[in-house]
Amino acid sequence: MKTVLLAACLTLIAAEAQAISRYDPTRMSCDRVRATIARQGAVILRYQSPRVPGLALYDRYVRDERFCNMGEVRARAYVPSADAKSCPVYTCKRPDFDRHFRRRILRHN
Repeated sequence: MKTVLLAACLTLIAAEAQAISRYDPTRMSCDRVRATIARQGAVILRYQSPRVPGLALYDRYVRDERFCNMGEVRARAYVPSADAKSCPVYTCKRPDFDRHFRRRILRHN
């Protein structure tokens, strides 16, 4: 019985890991990239670095903050697409409260 339960748990974990789709945005128009994210909620976009040949860049891009982890916010990012060098999309980031705090202190001095 324990073996069956363990196998079921491992299957659920593997299914969850495979649930997010992966795309190459450089083979899609910017509108199609944005529509795919809007339709699926969250996707992984993988593309070659424009600065370092052979280096693959990838990240998870989301439709809105509901697809971010707790404590993260949606932040604008840009990815290359077939028809644009910088297609605006969103990713999840932890807010940098320290940076905002320092900026306020510098303004008041």
